[in-house]
Amino acid sequence: MSEPLRITSRDNPLLQRLRRLARDGAAYRRLGQVWLEGDHLCDALRARGGAAAQAVISEEAWHAPALRELAGWAERIVVVPASLFAGISALESPARIGFVISLPPPAPLLPEAASLVLDRVQDPGNAGSILRSAAAFGVTQVLALEGNVALWSPKVLRAGMGAHFALQLHEGLVLDDLQSLTLPWVATSSHASALLHHCHLPRPCAWIFGHEGQGVAPALMARCALTLRIAQPGGEESLNVAAAAAICLHESVRQSGFQ
Repeated sequence: MSEPLRITSRDNPLLQRLRRLARDGAAYRRLGQVWLEGDHLCDALRARGGAAAQAVISEEAWHAPALRELAGWAERIVVVPASLFAGISALESPARIGFVISLPPPAPLLPEAASLVLDRVQDPGNAGSILRSAAAFGVTQVLALEGNVALWSPKVLRAGMGAHFALQLHEGLVLDDLQSLTLPWVATSSHASALLHHCHLPRPCAWIFGHEGQGVAPALMARCALTLRIAQPGGEESLNVAAAAAICLHESVRQSGFQ
């Protein structure tokens, strides 16, 4: 474990950068770094073998053996007073440890990989929950079109609870970028006649999930090989997009015969 550096000034450049990363959902795009706040996210990164450039830990947490050991996963360690850690955080109840990681570099799309496309999903909680379901149900890559909430923003990270580290994420795409996908596209629509649990789902496929109010854009829907609806005998007009995604991805896994 590297020897920690102790910082006591609020104006330290590292802490200034972390405040931007914690409070500006798109700052990671400009700075090329991501702030993971809390032991759950840090431990999820470690469990996936990810690299942390920097650990930031409060003085109190430094004396807790488990958190001190977790901080040792990072290349460098900074110890700060609890008040300075709270000044970084955008949470009502600040955590006591966080990691700084490099934003993963762009990677080529995988044409045949089980995929999920996000079309203008706006709510960070929905986006993070969808990523969590995607990771749980075997999706390999997530393709976010322009207009989607920033996937590496702090709120999406917290909702994803570590799912980011199991997925290949692409952001800022346009419709033409999806043409390299060679597998069938599938979407849900309340107007579709076919019911999800009656359909034979292609596997792998690319599931398309859209805007919370407007749904999947017509241009995307027109290119889907299959459109279907989720049975709702209770009569609600529609489901939350994150709930719909979880149901659809689970049905894909169920039909695959996974034991």
